[in-house]
Amino acid sequence: MTFEAVLFDCDGVLVDSEAITCGALRDMLDENGWRLSLAECMAHFVGHTVRSRAPLIEANTGKPLTDAFMDEFYRRRNVRLDKEITAIDGIHEAVQHLHERCEGRIAVASGADRYKLEMMLQKVGLHRFFEGRIFSGHEMPRSKPHPDVYLAAAAHLQVLPARCLVVEDTPVGITAGVAAGATVWAYAPPLAPTDVLTQAGATHLFAHMNDLRI
Repeated sequence: MTFEAVLFDCDGVLVDSEAITCGALRDMLDENGWRLSLAECMAHFVGHTVRSRAPLIEANTGKPLTDAFMDEFYRRRNVRLDKEITAIDGIHEAVQHLHERCEGRIAVASGADRYKLEMMLQKVGLHRFFEGRIFSGHEMPRSKPHPDVYLAAAAHLQVLPARCLVVEDTPVGITAGVAAGATVWAYAPPLAPTDVLTQAGATHLFAHMNDLRI
């Protein structure tokens, strides 16, 4: 298939942010009575918004998930991301190739909030490729695993979802891309659980961004 547009997830695809974000969350959950390793925290939360996991958090802390908790989480997360965020290896070359190949028809379609997206892309030097084409699940009726953010990105680019390639790294995101009607390829670096990615609907797996070519 010849793709007319490429829609990227952000966390774990463009930027290496998931361990940083989950580290901040793990510390806050520990302070509220739920002790987790970083690996356990990532297993519970990667691919999900924190608010969507409120029942899980409340069941394990015995406390309601409040706006104050979320505000403090965002503050700590943003401080750590600002200091520690890095780009996924090889992504600059891959994005530049696809930007040229698709004549600018590339976009970010993420479940993250806009401040986080804009800040991370600026920090790692990718923002210029996506300016004006950054879509946040927080601004949609429904976030991933629903397809809303991918449908919005495709509509903005004026490309049918069936002609879009989605690049994802989690089952939740893959489910969203498939539900949108797009073809989904999964970034699966060494040690990634590839079986769950294919079960979610990814039709192609690649281990390095050098391999992301259409």
